[in-house]
Amino acid sequence: MTNTCSPPEDNLSPFKIVLIFTIMATECIIGIVSNGFIVAINAAEWIQNKAISTCGRILCFLSISRIALQSLMILEVTFHSTSPRLYYKDGVYDTFKVGFMFLHYCSLWFSAWLSCFYFVKIADFSYCLFLKLKWRITGLMPWLLWLSVFFAFGYSMLFSYGIYSVYCNNSFPIPSSNSTKKIHFTETNVFNLVLLFNLGIFIPLIMFILAATLLIISLKRHTLHMKSNATGSRDPSMEAHLGAIRAISYFVILYIFNAVALLLYMSNIFDANSCWDILCKIIMAAYPAGHSILLIQENSGLKRAWKQLQSRVHLYLKKSIL
Repeated sequence: MTNTCSPPEDNLSPFKIVLIFTIMATECIIGIVSNGFIVAINAAEWIQNKAISTCGRILCFLSISRIALQSLMILEVTFHSTSPRLYYKDGVYDTFKVGFMFLHYCSLWFSAWLSCFYFVKIADFSYCLFLKLKWRITGLMPWLLWLSVFFAFGYSMLFSYGIYSVYCNNSFPIPSSNSTKKIHFTETNVFNLVLLFNLGIFIPLIMFILAATLLIISLKRHTLHMKSNATGSRDPSMEAHLGAIRAISYFVILYIFNAVALLLYMSNIFDANSCWDILCKIIMAAYPAGHSILLIQENSGLKRAWKQLQSRVHLYLKKSIL
């Protein structure tokens, strides 16, 4: 079963091209900066203490994969805008797609492990299996992270076999012009794409949603218990729990939106450079940046370091102006 998409609209106006590139580049730069900050803070902790926490290790893996992903996205958008004929050659197109899927899978897996780690460490359940996992999660996590990398690499490499077939039709004359133009088509094996996509994303998606949902239930139950024992004043602990519930809910929404946009984009069901295709690209570029900003806001150590960095930058700029 194959699905041949309409040809890409190579006649986008220069204004639209610049606008799309500006939006995606801005999202990617914000993501690279925020993820670079997370890596720098955890690397500094690693160097200073000669060790790194499990949460810091997961954040490092996640942030590095996102820096690479958003750098690749900027490169792909630039390549596609400036050299569409070279971009749509089979080898080039497949290389971008395989690299894109590998980094995206890594990001999704690491996000899922981060959600599971938060759930195991924060949630309050008395089940025997949960308690055993709570004791062993720190030792297991490094192995799980590297195993995820191998899974992501294996699944992404399968995308180079029989999923996409990019070809170019014969040249045709452009109306009211003496020049000719070539149109690129992308043929997609939808069955293989959906199968591989589900194999690669189904497990981390279920892990992420399940861990986040159980953590929200645990926090909500604990919050209701604190409310019933409250004396009328606002409890900082309860506020922290409510903030954690909101943050986790945002994480779930962003994760699902990103997964849906990724599937739609990779299936080529929309015309290239159509409004829906561009929207999928914008969502995929926004997810790593948005999620990383939320991580900085909700992690006390990262938030404190960010405020210190802001104050130092402000002081430096003030001295430079004076």
